[in-house]
Amino acid sequence: MLLGLGLATAARCGPELTSPDGIEAQTCVLTQGEETWARTYYRNATGRELSSVLSVMGPGGRSVRMHCAVGAEDEPGVCETPRERTQGEPGAYTAVAEFAAPDGSGPLLLRSGSNSSRTQGR
Repeated sequence: MLLGLGLATAARCGPELTSPDGIEAQTCVLTQGEETWARTYYRNATGRELSSVLSVMGPGGRSVRMHCAVGAEDEPGVCETPRERTQGEPGAYTAVAEFAAPDGSGPLLLRSGSNSSRTQGR
């Protein structure tokens, strides 16, 4: 579908979540034309650098994973997987972003999903 200057982008997003540690995130599955990908919007108010893993899962066990560095500054950020050709129905895709210490020395701080219904932080 064309809207104005180009193809429309459909977004299916989970809720905006906040962990007690100060991480805020919302994760979405995006579809534009014949391409699908995942994106997570975040804000890190912990005062320390973190790592994030963003995964998008599709039909037939297909998945794409992206590792993102999350800076210590309290500014909005975005992590995105590469775009892939959509296989099957766009509604069959889900995405999950997980935030933790960069060296894996601590607990999972927040998990945000494109179809989450509740907070899954610690």
